[in-house]
Amino acid sequence: MSPVRRKVLLAVSAVVLISCAAATAPRRGGFFDLPRLPSPENYANILISGNTEGTEMKAVRFSHWVHRIKYTCRVCHLELDFAMAVNETGITEDDNLNGLYCGACHDGKRAFGHTKENCSRCHTGDIRSDEKSFREFSSRMPKTDYGNGIDWSMALKRGFIDPRSSLTPGVEPMRFGKFLKLEAEWSMVPPAYFPHREHEAWLDCANCHPDIFNVKKKTTKHFSMRYILEKKFCGVCHMNVAFPLDDCRRCHPEINGGRR
Repeated sequence: MSPVRRKVLLAVSAVVLISCAAATAPRRGGFFDLPRLPSPENYANILISGNTEGTEMKAVRFSHWVHRIKYTCRVCHLELDFAMAVNETGITEDDNLNGLYCGACHDGKRAFGHTKENCSRCHTGDIRSDEKSFREFSSRMPKTDYGNGIDWSMALKRGFIDPRSSLTPGVEPMRFGKFLKLEAEWSMVPPAYFPHREHEAWLDCANCHPDIFNVKKKTTKHFSMRYILEKKFCGVCHMNVAFPLDDCRRCHPEINGGRR
């Protein structure tokens, strides 16, 4: 077998196994480098440091797994107007004291208050969660092999958790259950499927449309794995908070492999 033919066959095999390689960006030794993931208890943790840099105040650790037990993504990223990317929301102490952003819940009633004695509970400067607390919680949840090891959609469906979708009583998100089939550009890559129902359980239509995706099907340009890995399109949430792209078969169920 010629070196060229062998290289082509190896490349095709990599596409089928990884499934997500439906674009053109190279990776070391083949197609794409999926980012190395943190440990399960730290997956989806972020450090909010926008207004603490250059001060004595430590950055704020925010653990998504702690908060999504009680609230869906819609509450923070629509009603409270948090940006989808870390440190893009200009949160100030005055904002919180006036009931905005974190202060909408951390008021001493819904959650512990925004007071001096509680500063260290958020301003840890350390992105790590308490491993013991996470293990105790996750041991009761439906399992998955990726991300933080919790199948959050299944946990919601089966009633393991019951997060609020609004801070305003009686407000319910829009329902739109359409199931989309997204054909890959390469014939050897099976299609991806997008279930609106699973996403609307956590998000609002406005979280995705029109800033991330056009509303009309097949009109979003440059929608490929290359850009998803750059945290665009699906990558805004997946790899960061929602299950990572390592879980190929969650989107490409007809794939016959996947990275483990």
